[in-house]
Amino acid sequence: MGTRPLLNRRLDGLGTTIFAEMSALATATGSINLGQGFPDTDGPREIAQAAADAVLSGRGNQYPPGPGIPELRTAVAEHQQRFYGLTYDPDTEVLVTAGATEAIAAALLALLEPGDEVIAFEPFYDSYAACIAMAGATRVPLTLRRPTFRPDLDELRSLITPRTRLLLINTPHNPTGLVLTPAELATIAELAVEHDLLVIADEVYEHLVFSGAHHPIAALPGMRERTVSISSAGKTFSFTGWKVGWVTAAAPLVAAVRTAKQYLTYVSAGPFQYAVAEALRLPDSYFETFRTDLARKRDLLSDGLTAAGFEVFRPQGTYFITTDITPLGEKDGLEFCRSLPERCGVVAIPNVVFYDNTDAGRSLIRFTFCKRDDVLSEAVARLRQL
Repeated sequence: MGTRPLLNRRLDGLGTTIFAEMSALATATGSINLGQGFPDTDGPREIAQAAADAVLSGRGNQYPPGPGIPELRTAVAEHQQRFYGLTYDPDTEVLVTAGATEAIAAALLALLEPGDEVIAFEPFYDSYAACIAMAGATRVPLTLRRPTFRPDLDELRSLITPRTRLLLINTPHNPTGLVLTPAELATIAELAVEHDLLVIADEVYEHLVFSGAHHPIAALPGMRERTVSISSAGKTFSFTGWKVGWVTAAAPLVAAVRTAKQYLTYVSAGPFQYAVAEALRLPDSYFETFRTDLARKRDLLSDGLTAAGFEVFRPQGTYFITTDITPLGEKDGLEFCRSLPERCGVVAIPNVVFYDNTDAGRSLIRFTFCKRDDVLSEAVARLRQL
């Protein structure tokens, strides 16, 4: 095989995702997994039944249409109108994907040329770095700094160069829980228009906002034609294994993203698409109850982590809590998370893996609270042993 490395240099250093590593560690040690963000209870039974009915009636068991089944594309368009007053044509401006992760990959691969620069909030979800690398582009981090993690928009302006092609924003933001305000979004939009930049808006936690509200940047002046909005069913309906996501954007942007997407998975999740179409039409009471329940879980875990000695940054949205381990006499989040299962039987995620500027995230770790109350209470009891 010679001496040439097998992994291409664009992916050098990425390796196995931290989520796979920590979830495997949780399984091996029998620990409570507050690392990877998946619920330990399923979503609404009627939606699960809709998926089962689709399988048994033969709907979606063969290849669905490339852009997604018409029922789901229509439901996505109706959702955007219902919650945000955004109008999209389900035939030309909606694309169904294998989760939001594929949507992000397809959008970045479609819209970037080698040498382009992408400005993204740091810490950033790990697939951002991998997909930007696969596109041959360069990521430029805008570091969100504790304790508020609000973006420095003057710094954002200073990071824009003639090579900047795209802004990748995530609100509500994983892992910090930041929710961008209308004023912050307006400034970002003005910069995008001024410099003729594309925007990818990762909005998978759009229904998990506990203070303030989610405001899509696509609704702002000059943004509809330059914004690719991405969301998915996994986080909102607690069916993360179904991997049903979607893109909404102006027709030329959707056509570009679809060109890349069709050579990734082609299609996926046929029967689940019918079920998600029904889920998107659930009454307002579902979304309100879901959000209220998660807010209570957030407070349960936040209070417990504070009592256990962590510095806690209570999130405005998502189902993650960022904490600092410095008050525990610890400094290295990666080392801390790798030893935590043996020390007290709990798994968390070190935030440092989401940073290029590692010093900014070295002592920060992330817990998820999308678990049953008894699991969260037991995890807190174990962590207090520290």
